[in-house]
Amino acid sequence: MTANNNTFYLTTPIYYPSGKFHIGTAYTTVASDAMVRYKRLRGFDVRFLTGMDEHGQKIEEKAQEAGKAPQQYVDEMADAAKKVWSTMDITYDDFIRTTEDRHKKGVEKIFKTFLDNGDIYKGQYEGWYCTPCESFYTEGQLVDGNCPDCGRPVHKVKEESYFFNMKKYADRLLDYYENHVEFIEPESRKNEMINNFIKPGLEDLSVSRTSFDWGIPVPGDPKHVIYVWVDALSNYITSLGYGSDDESAFNKYWPADVHVVGKDIVRFHTIYWPIFLMALELPLPKKVFAHGFIMMKDGKMSKSKGNVVYPEMLVERYGLDATRYFLLRELPFGSDGVFSPESFVERTNFDLANDLGNLLNRTISMINKYFDGQVPKVKGQETEFDATLQQVAKHTVEVYEQHMEKMQFSIVLSEVWALISRTNKYIDETQPWVLAKDEDAVGKLASVMAHLAESLRMTAVMLQPFLPNAPKQIIEQLGLSEEFLAWDTLQEFGKIPEGIKVVSKGTPIFPRLEVEPEVAYIREQMRGTDASAETEELVEEIIEEVPDVPEITIDEFMKVDLRVATVTASEAVPKTSKLLKLQLDLGYEQRQVVSGIAEHYKPEDLVGKKVVVVANLKPVKLRGELSQGMILAGEKNGYLTLAAVDEKLPNGAQIK
Repeated sequence: MTANNNTFYLTTPIYYPSGKFHIGTAYTTVASDAMVRYKRLRGFDVRFLTGMDEHGQKIEEKAQEAGKAPQQYVDEMADAAKKVWSTMDITYDDFIRTTEDRHKKGVEKIFKTFLDNGDIYKGQYEGWYCTPCESFYTEGQLVDGNCPDCGRPVHKVKEESYFFNMKKYADRLLDYYENHVEFIEPESRKNEMINNFIKPGLEDLSVSRTSFDWGIPVPGDPKHVIYVWVDALSNYITSLGYGSDDESAFNKYWPADVHVVGKDIVRFHTIYWPIFLMALELPLPKKVFAHGFIMMKDGKMSKSKGNVVYPEMLVERYGLDATRYFLLRELPFGSDGVFSPESFVERTNFDLANDLGNLLNRTISMINKYFDGQVPKVKGQETEFDATLQQVAKHTVEVYEQHMEKMQFSIVLSEVWALISRTNKYIDETQPWVLAKDEDAVGKLASVMAHLAESLRMTAVMLQPFLPNAPKQIIEQLGLSEEFLAWDTLQEFGKIPEGIKVVSKGTPIFPRLEVEPEVAYIREQMRGTDASAETEELVEEIIEEVPDVPEITIDEFMKVDLRVATVTASEAVPKTSKLLKLQLDLGYEQRQVVSGIAEHYKPEDLVGKKVVVVANLKPVKLRGELSQGMILAGEKNGYLTLAAVDEKLPNGAQIK
């Protein structure tokens, strides 16, 4: 097997078809799709794999509940999955199903290799089993007697089983972690694997079952079926032809550049899968990236809570681009994020309709008004703001590429929106409507129009991995062909030729949404109710949910002593994920304040920051640490930012 530096192989998990896919599943797949679209733009030979894990006891039970044979059940679920991915415009190259012959043959070969090498032995299994998670647990791993992963009840299982000798490879795996620091991201997941599973001692893994028969039979012992993790994880190489007569795709694309997984299946992908590959004497994937969950304000999505969101609903009503944009911008990849109807509508209105859509409309309108619809040539009369806009555009491309390689999609999009915001500000600075009244300023006006068009073109190029439709619409309205969307056109500002004819009238690519009715609509869909019947009632409910804020007098407000301070040191409070302990310089004294901002700021990011402190708050103890005040911050839709302070204000200055 030879490495090919121009290939890029990315996989999603193969999803378990036990129910309809919600936006959590879509999140994983859309993020993966954005990454492979980017790599294709950069000229890579991409292989993008997704699929379905179709064996196991839970599927057998689901099929029985539906009155169907297991194969009929999974066939229908596979069709439904492909339909969802078509709706989301997922550009996968292969869709693997574990019931396919190509997969079965590969798994049989893998299992036989384990047997022949002495990595597998037969024994008796007795332990706790969680059917929904298809996982075994020791007594010590249970949490309050329930499954440590999903929290549901487990039951005692005793049956004959084949076991994989995990202990044999434990030290080798730790060495690999140590020498390949980029293997698991975020790094916190690696620490979790080491401290919770490897250091306490790896248990040998049960890799076959006899209590059901919906699976791949063990070679030479058909009363056993190969258990889910050997079966499912092997898809990443069986889909490439491993174990078949034609392993050319395997030789070309393996090892995978990245396995994208949810944080709930990190253990299987960073402990079991690497060990299986070591036993097969195959290279390990270059990276496993474990993202967080999409949470709702009231916790995880659940039908019983009436808070499940399905991607088809969002796409049908608000469009594919708005749906994909929200998932990739609102939710930091690697951390948990919060979905709310309000934040979805706000993102669509503020970012897409106002910032981007309005910028395009204004630009097209002004080129038509001032230059008969033709993009003018810059005639040597630059404005004082042109160079800055060009610098921002160049910087955006540079940081975009850096963060994209790290799969930090929300950061990438925030950088692109910084360019959009700067371009909108450029209009206000240059004031084209004023330049148009001055015959001597026609050259400057031409420069402004050319800069606006080029900034939009570059924005369209960079948005392609995220938004399948808008970049093409922007280019079409600018009168350009798709060759102007090539990535290498970003190397130089000013690629649009003189005289290009824009459309005579721009069409809004992101219509603005009416907030209350749309928030109500999304809530109804989450509840599974009829959207047309309750809109008015739900709008009223939204309005009623806004709390009455008690009024205070100016005398009461003046009792609050707000002071400027600088953070001199910061560290996490042990045994909590939310609290940071800050040392503050108030000019006239040093203070310690404990603040619940650890989910939004790293300790090292705060040192040197100016903050606003409520200085006359009664001291309290939080987790045993003294807190002498409170720092001010603003929060909306799960995002928190510290209150900004002018750097000129000295420490101890009173805010009035």
